Amino acid sequence: MAPVSNTVMGIDDDQRFALMKFRRSVRDVLKPEHNDHYLLRWLRARQWDPEAAEKMLRDSLIWREKWGVDTTLETWQAPEPLEKYFPSGTTGFDKEGSPIIIVPFVGLDAWGMLHSVTRTDVIRMILRHLENYLASARKQSLEHGPAALKVTVLFDLEGFNIRQYAWKPAAEMVFTLLQIYEANYPEILKTCFIVNAPKVFSLAFSVVKKFMHEYTISKIKIYGTDTKKWQPQVLELIDRDQLPAHYGGTLVDANGDPRCSLMVKPGGKVPKSYYSKNAPSEQSKEYTRVTVKTGEKHSVDLLCVEGESVLKWEFGVDSHDIKFLIKRKDEDGNETIVHGPKKVAEGPVDVGVLPVTGPATYSVIFDNKSAYLRNKKVFYDVLISIPEKDLNLTDVPEDVPEATEHLATTKTTGL
Repeated sequence: MAPVSNTVMGIDDDQRFALMKFRRSVRDVLKPEHNDHYLLRWLRARQWDPEAAEKMLRDSLIWREKWGVDTTLETWQAPEPLEKYFPSGTTGFDKEGSPIIIVPFVGLDAWGMLHSVTRTDVIRMILRHLENYLASARKQSLEHGPAALKVTVLFDLEGFNIRQYAWKPAAEMVFTLLQIYEANYPEILKTCFIVNAPKVFSLAFSVVKKFMHEYTISKIKIYGTDTKKWQPQVLELIDRDQLPAHYGGTLVDANGDPRCSLMVKPGGKVPKSYYSKNAPSEQSKEYTRVTVKTGEKHSVDLLCVEGESVLKWEFGVDSHDIKFLIKRKDEDGNETIVHGPKKVAEGPVDVGVLPVTGPATYSVIFDNKSAYLRNKKVFYDVLISIPEKDLNLTDVPEDVPEATEHLATTKTTGL
């Protein structure tokens, strides 16, 4: 049994014993680069329980084998839309030697990307980027020490639009990626700066953080558009010459671009010429279709049985407009409006997510009471779901599991 490294600091005797026990139990699968710092990531993720850490690590190794992370991923050729329009990159290292990952989120066209490539392709692309950053971090640690083994991330949410991430395929992609990250990359995040976040982002974050480990959440710092608040925090970790001038540093690329677009791909809208016939689309989706008569309303009742859940909707109206609102009724019969009312006109499909709590009944209402001349044809898909934290993420790539579980059967009543 290998001794605990002298470079491992900040753990007590019980934790050292857990580390020794963990190392002994997984010695048959360890590689030379799997040092004590690597093992501690899995132990901390499982609250120093060697048995639970062993299961997590072995499950992850099975997952890595099925996805070819250590074999075929490096030589995998990404589809052209991903190579051209996936926004991310690095401009250097933070003050402790960790790689800096910058993601200009506005450049991620989730709709266009998922109409052009498969979900598996997107996952592979992100995994390859992440594995490359971690390989760089390991090299950096040889000179800078274990503090360089983690990554520093800057998400720029300038121009963020919650609409495309409320679209079901995009939302499920986000949830799946979070599940994969939490199950297979524990404690690799040093700090994640989310900057230029609009107020609406708090709604999106309230949903996605339910899929995150407390450790991950503790490393995320969210700021609005006031650069005086977030730039000093970023510059505490990153030297100016490693940070694009656009974010308060001094770095520009060979073209003099303050965003360093030659190093950080800006992404952009995916041309429709890349769209696939088999891609998910609103047109091919099986919506429930109803006609709401003049002076009437149509209500979809959903039972929320969990303490914390998510109500998701997608709907449209074939012509003119209709009033849309959501009501909540608790066990005592108390009823409140929790969303809307708002008028939605003919045009793009309206999509959204709403954190909900139970036990309660949520009524999604399409109200045509104010119309006296026209019936309205509405198509919709609504459901209540919860984050499923115990998904089996060792499935083969062609069958990556969805990250939500449908909890409610839609009950439709015309009132």
